[in-house]
Formats: sequence, structure tokens, C-alpha cells
Amino acid sequence: MNTRRDFLQKIGASALMLQLSSLTAFADAPGRITEPYEGKILRVAIMGLGGYGTRVAEAMKACTKAKLVGVISGTPSKVKEWQTKYNIPEKNCYNYENFDQVKNNKDIDAIYVITPNALHHSQVIRVAKAGKHAICEKPMALNAKEAQEMIDACKTANVKLLIGYRMHFEPRTLEVIRMRKADNFGKIMFFQAQCGFKAGDPKQWRLNKALAGGGSMMDIGIYAINGARYMVGEEPIWVTAQETKTDPIKFSEGVDETIQFQLGFPGGAVASCLSSYNINHLDRFFMSGDKGFAEMQPSTGYGPIKGRTHMGELTQPVTTHQTVQMDEMATLIFEDKKPVVPVNGEEGLRDMKIIDAIYQAVKTGNKVNLII
Repeated sequence: MNTRRDFLQKIGASALMLQLSSLTAFADAPGRITEPYEGKILRVAIMGLGGYGTRVAEAMKACTKAKLVGVISGTPSKVKEWQTKYNIPEKNCYNYENFDQVKNNKDIDAIYVITPNALHHSQVIRVAKAGKHAICEKPMALNAKEAQEMIDACKTANVKLLIGYRMHFEPRTLEVIRMRKADNFGKIMFFQAQCGFKAGDPKQWRLNKALAGGGSMMDIGIYAINGARYMVGEEPIWVTAQETKTDPIKFSEGVDETIQFQLGFPGGAVASCLSSYNINHLDRFFMSGDKGFAEMQPSTGYGPIKGRTHMGELTQPVTTHQTVQMDEMATLIFEDKKPVVPVNGEEGLRDMKIIDAIYQAVKTGNKVNLII
């Protein structure tokens, strides 16, 4: 998944126009253009102005239903830079110590938490207590216990909690899901996911157990877990897993380098998945049923997603994932619509339960039964 490190893909005017239609329209009638949007705009503050935060901010320039209006950062120079670049007023700028004051700011509706994994739990709970909707980058927490506490806090505050599952709005992914629901693949028997790239700077937070909560599994292995669930269309009932570590210095105790894991599903399907921080060019899904197959490569990178089935190439519109995600999340918050694949806190919790079980299986060498 080298595309995690790439700059935003430059898209043509036609693709940009297609982004403005809803993903329901993409799934039901590809290419359909809706009328110009005149509804309520979701006003978003981004917390965490790093690489991915920047990617989201750039993508939001093309949004029609969401707008970047605020920033939260512990680095004053970044705040100033973003103020100038995105025309953000001083009153909508906060740091990690004072952002609770956002509760008094009626010009911000939601906060997108894009900070290291270990900070998600406390920061989302603070966002909820401030009365703002929370969008949290995946993985939503370090474990299922934290995830449940975040869900509870948002329910108590009567605010929405959404997780940054951009693939849940990607047109070619949605087409495969539509085909599976239409029984085009028949009984699903096998799924395979390969997610990996060589991690660079050994001092980055993603290789710090305290900040990341793990290694490749927390960062990109979650794509394989989530993909297995939405591609097969069932929740797994057991997991087995094995870890391989070739560089114990770079990948210290608790920071997984490579994990292979297997999932079993109630309908009889099995999944074989791999997550690695030390193998390049891994970004592939494959699913096989008794009537046909689907293959996607790249399957979860920033784009374009490419794929084929036994019926031919996938040709749905190419989109900038974060643009569509933020527009669709605005719709979920204001209109309470339900996406084809959920992006709520409960969806994130299911992935965290599986990650907890994978780490348990690695540690014990045993098959771990799942109740999702």
C-alpha cells in the first residue's frame, strides 16, 4: 500500500462532477448526476494536522456537503499555516489543552480526530462532552473496551460517532457488495486479503507501542479485517493467527511486523489474510464463490481502486475517497441515512473485537472464538 504515502490523485473534471452525486446513486445508477446541493453544510474541525489530516483537508476542498472550518493542534506553527491555507478564523483554532471550549462555538458541528491511535479514546470522549459530533480515524481505539466507552460517551451526549472507513463509500467496492447481495458470486467459500508496505522512519509514532497500540495490524491489517466482513457479508465466528518478526529492533515488543490470520464464517467461508509493515506491494482482495469471483488490486489504497469479476472489469467512477466520505458523513449526521456498509461506532467496535482476538491468538497459539 505505497499509496498511503502518495500525494492526492489528480482527477479530471468529469470524475469530480461524479463525486457530487450520492453513493446511493453510484450503486443504483452509475453516472447519474444530482441537482446542485442546497442543504445543510457540515462544518468540520480537524484534530491532528499531520499527513493524513492534510490529505483530508485537501480532499474537502471539493466537498459540497462538508466544509473545513476549524483546526486543533499542539503545534502553533501548523495552526498558523492552516489558517492561511484554508481561510480558517482565529476563533475556530484550538490546541489539545483548550479544545473543550469548542462547546461554546456554534460554528463547528463536528470534529474529525486524526491523531495517533492511543489518543482517540480520550479525545473522542472530550469531543462528545463538548456536544460535537465525532468522526474518528480508524482504528477507533486500542481495544474493544475503549471502543465501547467511546460509543457510550457519544450516546450519553446525544452526538453521532462515525469512523473513517472511506472504503465503505468507494463505488467499485460497493459494486462488488451489490453483486454479492444479488447472488452473482453464489455461495461465498473463500476470501483473501493482502495488506502491506515497508514502514519507513523507525522513530515514527506508528512503530511506538504506546502511541499505536501495536504495529501493522492496527494500521493496515484492519483493512483486511473490515474487507473480509463487508465482502463475505457475515461476521466471523473464529480466528487463528501467527506472527513473523525478522527485525526485532525496528519492530520492538508489542509492535507487530507481519501477522497472518485466518477467519471462519458461519456460512462456511474461510478467509486467509496478511498484514505487514515489511513487505511492499500488498494491496489485494480476492473472493471466490461457487458461481464466480471478484478480485481487487489495488483494493484499499487511495486510488484508483481497480478490479474485475468473472463478469468483467469494474468500471464504476473513480473518486477521491475522502471527498466522498466527508460528503456522505454529512448526510449521515444531518439526515440520519444508513449507508450500504455502516461507519458508526458499533462497526468500529466489531473490528476492535477481532483485533483483540487476533493478538490473543498470536500470543496463545490457539483458535479464538468470536462473538461479534
